[in-house]
Order: sequence, then C-alpha cells, then structure tokens
Amino acid sequence: MASYISVALQEQVRHDAGPYCGYCRSAETITGILLEIEHILPESLGGPTIRENLWLACHRCNKFKGNRIAATAPDTQEITALFHPRLQVWREHFQWSRDSTCIVGRTPCGRATIEALQMNNRYVVEARRFWVFAGRHPPP
Repeated sequence: MASYISVALQEQVRHDAGPYCGYCRSAETITGILLEIEHILPESLGGPTIRENLWLACHRCNKFKGNRIAATAPDTQEITALFHPRLQVWREHFQWSRDSTCIVGRTPCGRATIEALQMNNRYVVEARRFWVFAGRHPPP
C-alpha cells in the first residue's frame, strides 16, 4: 500500500520538480495528464516518503520504472544506477535527437534509464512528433 503524501508535501515536490516529468521531460500541459509523485528509491526497497525521495514522473515513466533503481546499460551490458532526477542534471545524461522526437543517452546511466523506462517507445515518439510540429516540444 502506498504511503499517504500530504497536500503540503505534494506542493513542495511540484515546486521542486517543475512542470515536467523528471525522466522523459513530458509536460502535463502538453499531455493533459497530471504528473505523478514517485518515490525515487521505491517504497518497496525501503524508500521513505520524504521530500528528498520524491519527484514528478509521467504515468508511463513511473510505470516502467516500477521498483527498479538500476538497469543494464545497452552498450556496456553493465548494471548501472537509473537517473536520479533530484540529484543529477538531465542534460548531462540525456539530449534530444536532431528532430527532438527521441531521447539520446549521453552516459551509461542515461542509456540504461532510456531502455528501462522505454522512454523512446513508438507511442511517445509519435506523440513528440506532433508536439514538435505544434511548437510545444522540446521543453526548455
């Protein structure tokens, strides 16, 4: 059972994270779907329900992340920690493809996170194509 997150704590996390998924950078104003508060270190692995362990994620990234904290980097086949949106800088681990529809991993951590969270699945890539056409993507 998920822990209760007070309204005050939810507001703090939303303020910290801004309007974008900490992983794929999708914005709720574009998708029309509210971002979820997720435990960076999952509760099932002992992660506490405190501000420092919470961030915003889109439903898709949160679902694919599940209770994982590490994954295999596709290029090195080594287990690496997943991207930590509260402690790491997105642009140090990821960048947008030339057409802004795919996320490209710049580090083993970035590449492992992309694979584990299926951040370039065909549905989201197609959606990004529309967002780019509408001038709403990529995020700043």
